[in-house]
Amino acid sequence: MDLRGAKVLVTGATGGIGRALAVGLAARGGEVVLTGRRTDVLEPLAERLGGRAIAADLSDRDAVGELLEKAGEIDVLVANAALPASGLLPDYTVDQIDRALDVNLRAPIVMAKLAGERMAARRRGHLVFISSLSGKTASGQASLYNATKFGMRGFALALRADMQPHNVGVSTVFPGFIRDAGMFAESGVTLPRGIGTRSPQDVARATVRAIEKNLAEVDVAPLGLRLVTLFGGVAPGLSAAVQDRLGGEKIAEQVAESQRHKR
Repeated sequence: MDLRGAKVLVTGATGGIGRALAVGLAARGGEVVLTGRRTDVLEPLAERLGGRAIAADLSDRDAVGELLEKAGEIDVLVANAALPASGLLPDYTVDQIDRALDVNLRAPIVMAKLAGERMAARRRGHLVFISSLSGKTASGQASLYNATKFGMRGFALALRADMQPHNVGVSTVFPGFIRDAGMFAESGVTLPRGIGTRSPQDVARATVRAIEKNLAEVDVAPLGLRLVTLFGGVAPGLSAAVQDRLGGEKIAEQVAESQRHKR
């Protein structure tokens, strides 16, 4: 799909990865419509990119449909907004579980339904889901987050098959550890030697490539981490043992601790 002149809705645009996505898509000629909760960040960014800002809280179920109505006809949806959801399940209240499921999984599904129907009618469009390598391999102290990201992957792959006859593309982008912005960067966790990171701009470039080449899935991580993820899909039990050996449990604990006050 050619992004030049395409109207692109980016959710979660107030975060560091969301901002990089907005900049990258605008640089390819997209007319960006940006949404998020922090208008103090959202509006200056939209003005700088020649786009439009729409404040929305995707944990409010009514807000999802209202957002799509305000955005109007869009050619590309980039569902990037997500809540941190690391930690042990007993540490979450039922309300917190519902909120994570609503933002991380329900909102992208509903937006894909509403936007996808219009795209299918026009026989033009692309749906992109920004997921995580946590949607391909499970890890300790991330059961809720893994659930939302595994669910997103299954949904996107099935939806891609359903939308193909309507000339609408569906892609999922799987970032690994992202430096400078995002949930991992905000945690301040130091990774063991040999485990590399990627930048928010790498996520943006991968997203542009997924749209323009209509790729089903794109991983944004060093080769070693991608291989660990692949191994996790084939032998999950053994993968869990390898993750522990590499310090995965300690990393998960530190990330969960950093997120506890944000629930």
